[in-house]
Amino acid sequence: MFAAAMMAASVSAQENTAITANKAGDNWYFGVNAGVSTLTKESFDGASNGFFKSLAPTFGVRVGKNLNTVFGLALDADMHFKSNDKWNAGSKTFVEDLNVDLLGTFNLSNLFAGYPGEPRAFEVIALGGFGWSHGFNHASKANGINSKVALDFAFNLGAAKAWQLYIEPSLTYGLIGTAYDDFDDFKYDINRSIFTLKAGLNYKFGNSNGTHNFAKAQLRDQAEIDALNGKINELRADVNAKDGKIAADAQTIADLKAKLAACESRPMQTTIIEEKKETILQPMVIFRQGKSVIEPAQYASVEMVAKYMRNHKDAKVIVRGFASPEGNAELNQKLSEARAEAVKTALIKKYKIAADRITTEGLGATDKISEENDFNRVAMFIDTTK
Repeated sequence: MFAAAMMAASVSAQENTAITANKAGDNWYFGVNAGVSTLTKESFDGASNGFFKSLAPTFGVRVGKNLNTVFGLALDADMHFKSNDKWNAGSKTFVEDLNVDLLGTFNLSNLFAGYPGEPRAFEVIALGGFGWSHGFNHASKANGINSKVALDFAFNLGAAKAWQLYIEPSLTYGLIGTAYDDFDDFKYDINRSIFTLKAGLNYKFGNSNGTHNFAKAQLRDQAEIDALNGKINELRADVNAKDGKIAADAQTIADLKAKLAACESRPMQTTIIEEKKETILQPMVIFRQGKSVIEPAQYASVEMVAKYMRNHKDAKVIVRGFASPEGNAELNQKLSEARAEAVKTALIKKYKIAADRITTEGLGATDKISEENDFNRVAMFIDTTK
């Protein structure tokens, strides 16, 4: 009943805490302990010497498992060695008594203060349970049932808290047993209790959560969960919108494919586009460097073009002006335009050619007409009617 009450309290204390590492293979430990034990009073036949008069060295081992942060189970085995107890006087065995107990363990620190996520540096742990005892004696041997209660003052050591050092006072009560000697078997009330004080060291094995102990799960609050759900819904809406866009694009592609197939099924019509060719008239007007004024000697070339245009009434001419590569590009562009305009003005005013038959282009600097820069400062005539 006490164990059930403690387990219920344990569940109540832990109900708001999510804990990791509670699998079957988790939270096991093994330890050894040693100390001294003594009878708390004289035995029923007066053969024992009582408290502190029957001291015996004690050695034990313990295997346990913590079922949660408060409650656990442990299998405890204690051996008591030769003492000055008259009850066991003359014993021929080195070990006088053997106790094997199944104990419930109750971490009082975690029960009343909660589990902080890892073991505290110092904890108080209560233990209680029942077991079997066996006594060795020169005259008789006894087997019995006993109960044990203890209190551990435990220190968790190391960065991982994998080691636990504890000081444990305990009381073991003899309940009922059977003794026999060379003559007769008889039942007797053991009516003895043993006080033991010992120190022990436990090692806690590694768990599935990567530590040697229980650990708190990383939980999220409801507001954060709601925000994440909202974000998920937004992403779903985006995906649905993109799915609709993909479907519309797929329909557009299907329509275009249908139109392409219809076009491919029609008879092919061939349209011939005649490329209009340009004819360069051979005369060129050469200018001095940096000048756009026609030299008197260059009017012969202008006159030849004017005569050509009078002989060919439909002829239209483009006058293209150029500059040599020296100097500023912007200045050369303006200079090429001025040279073309100068030639057009001469054709109109001096040779009476209609203005609508002449267009001008200034093409800036060039080195493509001639390797000599002097022959790149020119105005050329292009007949566009042929």
